[in-house]
Amino acid sequence: MANIPQSLTMNSPYQQQPSPSINPGGGGGGGAAAQINVERRMQSAEQLVLELGHPDSRENALLELSKKRELFQDLAPLLWNSFGTIAALLQEIVLIYPALSPPNLTSAQSNRVCNALALLQCVASHHETRMLFLNAHIPLYLYPFLNTTSKHRPFEYLRLTSLGVIGALVKVDDTEVIGFLLSTEIIPLCLRTMEMGSELSKTVATFIVQKILLDDVGLDYICTTAERFYAVGRVLGNMVAALAEQPSPRLLKHIIRCYLRLSDNPRACDALRNALPDLLQDGTFNSCLREDLTTRRWLQQLILNVGGPRVAGLQAGAAFDHMLVN
Repeated sequence: MANIPQSLTMNSPYQQQPSPSINPGGGGGGGAAAQINVERRMQSAEQLVLELGHPDSRENALLELSKKRELFQDLAPLLWNSFGTIAALLQEIVLIYPALSPPNLTSAQSNRVCNALALLQCVASHHETRMLFLNAHIPLYLYPFLNTTSKHRPFEYLRLTSLGVIGALVKVDDTEVIGFLLSTEIIPLCLRTMEMGSELSKTVATFIVQKILLDDVGLDYICTTAERFYAVGRVLGNMVAALAEQPSPRLLKHIIRCYLRLSDNPRACDALRNALPDLLQDGTFNSCLREDLTTRRWLQQLILNVGGPRVAGLQAGAAFDHMLVN
């Protein structure tokens, strides 16, 4: 450690700047103290990032950085631009691939890699590093985690944290992000989690599908083929049936928004006249949505859309059914 430079990169924007002078007369003293605190936090962040490059200190550095990531200003650019840091985080991910199948992931392994994923989420959510993160195809490293089916807590935690990284990407509306994700297997992976994950994992996975659908490119992708539309519709329908037994207002909100967005596509809207679950139309969820005016309005609009005039010359669902036959 003695030979490690104080700055992680040459001409680093994270080098300590001279502390502003404090006016004894009182003007600006509070601002100067705040600036000093910011500089101290960045020095702490730099030291922890340096420690990520050393196997002996990496586990503790992962833990401390993931816990305090909200306190460190511009941590994402620091992680991305510092030498070897992203490689170290990816190494943490790759090292546990053998524990996925057969499934023997321990809690300690899961916690450690999830700390690395939390830092990658930080990079994915920052405006300066988001597209760099995407262009490096780093999300693909997370897909083996989303492809797991074990319901044991270490695996569930791993899936949830991985979904959080993808969720950070789609949270900011960006067609380029959606286009990249659609070029991968993100839709089938999210649908799998929506079927077998915990309530929280289902909620995040459904949110990702919702954000994809809200982009015109995503809606067109889902509605281009009957197989894609019915794959999404089947999973959404099964989730609605499950929520009738165990309601979750937050999850239901995302499901209804997905259906409403699908109804913006004429062929999908026509198919929904047969495919929309009766449970969404018969008042089953009235009590669940009593306090959520926005979702109630979405549901009313969905029912209005689906109950409107059919696509000219087509029976309900025929717009997709003929594609299935062909």
